[in-house]
Amino acid sequence: MATVEHCLYCFESLAAYLERRKSMSLDEIEKSYSEYSKQAEAGAASSDKAESLEKRIPALRRVGGPDLSEGSSSSLPSSGSTMSLATDTAATSTDSLANSEAAITESPLFVTWNTVSARTGNTSLRGCIGTFEAQELDEGLSSYAITSAVHDTRFDPITRRELPSLEAAVTLLTDFEDCADAMDWEIGTHGLRISFAERGRRYGATYLPDVAAEQGWTKEEALVSLMRKAGWAGRKDKWEAVDLKVVRYQGRKKSIQYPEYKQWRDWVDKNGKAAEGDSEDEDEDDEDEV
Repeated sequence: MATVEHCLYCFESLAAYLERRKSMSLDEIEKSYSEYSKQAEAGAASSDKAESLEKRIPALRRVGGPDLSEGSSSSLPSSGSTMSLATDTAATSTDSLANSEAAITESPLFVTWNTVSARTGNTSLRGCIGTFEAQELDEGLSSYAITSAVHDTRFDPITRRELPSLEAAVTLLTDFEDCADAMDWEIGTHGLRISFAERGRRYGATYLPDVAAEQGWTKEEALVSLMRKAGWAGRKDKWEAVDLKVVRYQGRKKSIQYPEYKQWRDWVDKNGKAAEGDSEDEDEDDEDEV
């Protein structure tokens, strides 16, 4: 499935492009984020221990009697369990689960940029382009992060000053299946790719799995909207007369907002982990907008 690291890589690729610098590679980001996460978890565990200790000491003072003073914590009875902290073992509880799913190295993918409202936190689409052709993620994510940000013709190119207001979402596409009919799919589970011909012209468009659910559409409304997106100008009540070919697919999506990227990137700069990455040529074959 898509990961936080994939989203960080999209932010890093776009930021590097706009700032005219070299980007870290996906491999470098994955390694640095692993170390960053471990340090964050260690810090959180230390904080939990300190908080737990602060809560336990007053109770121990009451049990120990009036002779225990503010500065005498070292003289507390050491029964072995009295001062043990539950957080001592918490850090190891998820280690075996972190990499339980095999890493994906190539996939059809889409990169989506949303603008996040500072007042409400609501998001609005700012750009989305991807491909149904399997891509090596190191090259594909970087290429489509930039392409969807500056070459989506529905929007003006994203600028550097917009970065703090952005959310990056990565969707890796899986489980492509031909639909038995136009209604052979489930809202919230499947994305759609339609194709059809009318009056000598061919049409095609796609919606990712989350679109219909987010818009609150019925299946019919989603299909008509998708046909409109493809350029079809027929009567709404005549859509069923069109011979649609519908392919359904699923998408494994992850998203992060700029503050999360900025916090990680500041850590990278502070710890000297940033490494110059190789510049990559953009591959815009078989691109689709969502």
